[in-house]
Amino acid sequence: MPTPIDGTPPGTNPSPPPKDGGNVTPPPDAGENPPPPPDAGTPPDGGSGPVQQTPDPWPREAAVNYTKRFGVGRPRDVAVDEGFNIWLLNGNQIGVLRPGDSQPIWVKDIGQAARGFTSTVICGGSAGRAYVGYYANELEEAGRQSYEDPVFGEGDLDVVKLTPDGNIVLEEHLFRSYRRNKEKNDGSLTWNPPTNIGLRNSNNWTFDEDRAVLSCLRVMRGRDKGEVYVGTNHGVSRIKGLYYNSHRHPVWFEGTTQRAGYTYGLGISQSGDVLIANNWTFGIVTPNADLGVWDWMNPKELNPMKVESAYLPEVNALEVFDFWRGFEQTKDGRYYLGSKDFGLWEMSIISRGNPFQKGTKIAGLPTDAIMALAATDDGSLFIGTDDAGLWRMDANRTLSRVTDVPGGQVRRLIYDPNGTPAMLYVLTNEGLTVLRGH
Repeated sequence: MPTPIDGTPPGTNPSPPPKDGGNVTPPPDAGENPPPPPDAGTPPDGGSGPVQQTPDPWPREAAVNYTKRFGVGRPRDVAVDEGFNIWLLNGNQIGVLRPGDSQPIWVKDIGQAARGFTSTVICGGSAGRAYVGYYANELEEAGRQSYEDPVFGEGDLDVVKLTPDGNIVLEEHLFRSYRRNKEKNDGSLTWNPPTNIGLRNSNNWTFDEDRAVLSCLRVMRGRDKGEVYVGTNHGVSRIKGLYYNSHRHPVWFEGTTQRAGYTYGLGISQSGDVLIANNWTFGIVTPNADLGVWDWMNPKELNPMKVESAYLPEVNALEVFDFWRGFEQTKDGRYYLGSKDFGLWEMSIISRGNPFQKGTKIAGLPTDAIMALAATDDGSLFIGTDDAGLWRMDANRTLSRVTDVPGGQVRRLIYDPNGTPAMLYVLTNEGLTVLRGH
């Protein structure tokens, strides 16, 4: 998703974030709970829905312009669900191109859009389901005393779905906070009841910190296939079906004040780790299978961090924004970070606990404005720029411009290895192109 120079989502005029990005000191009990027993389980509706098992139904050419062939237009964001439905987001409009259709169907002004909130991103879920993110200004005081406070329903995520008759409807405004609590005397475990409204802190619902959704991705394979991660103005929330757990974030401290930053960079490593990069720092988390403990920071073994909260001193001092917009790991195990202002960097892990890691800038690109990254199974790294189109660094680390993709500004890259052959969705200012076989 493109952002203006100040790093805010398109179509919004929020007040500038305070020095700490709008973050507050976490409540004293943040992340403090004993680990659950091995049979902790998953919440209701925790599955990812029906999974497409047959080869996908889309054209097999190496490059297809979906804007020209299927009339998808020039949306602001794009997504694909597990049934290979292609979701489109354009302001207050949500569209979907279903397999077999010649053009998308559209609806407008449903959910948060009807309340005047600005849409930011869309992410596919189970077959026929998508998640739509919205922007809301941060609160000067994030703590609230009643879950009926109307600010709890601002921004956050809507869940939309396809109906059998081919319409798009609001399923619900995501509100079901899920977290493992302490073990009761009878040995049972509980989770927070679904009384929260919107995307609240799972460890303490009275804090409304994650109000603006800035990035999202669906896990495409592995143990957690079908789960969704969203990056917000404060951290990263994890979603399974209609339940969420919020949040985790790389942070740093200026004195006793926590600095978290806006999370635009999200990725999944080759082994299933969650790659998180915000405006200041980055981290790598190996997620526990249990959604209910995603936000637990202690004990550290529960969600071990390969990189805890770090920055690259070769780019800037810690106090200066690095504006990370992409974080990926290629097949050879190398990590890459892309900045909208400072170019593409290879990151080498020095050690987990270090506040800094090693950065090496990748030379050869015509611009330092990197907006999206995608690692593919052939060993390539695709690099979406803000002003020079799409580039590819192949397995031999040779850079070249991808001339099959029109447009200079790349808005989104989505790699779906479940296609046959694999599909790379490339959204630019000129529309949607799908590349195959990488």
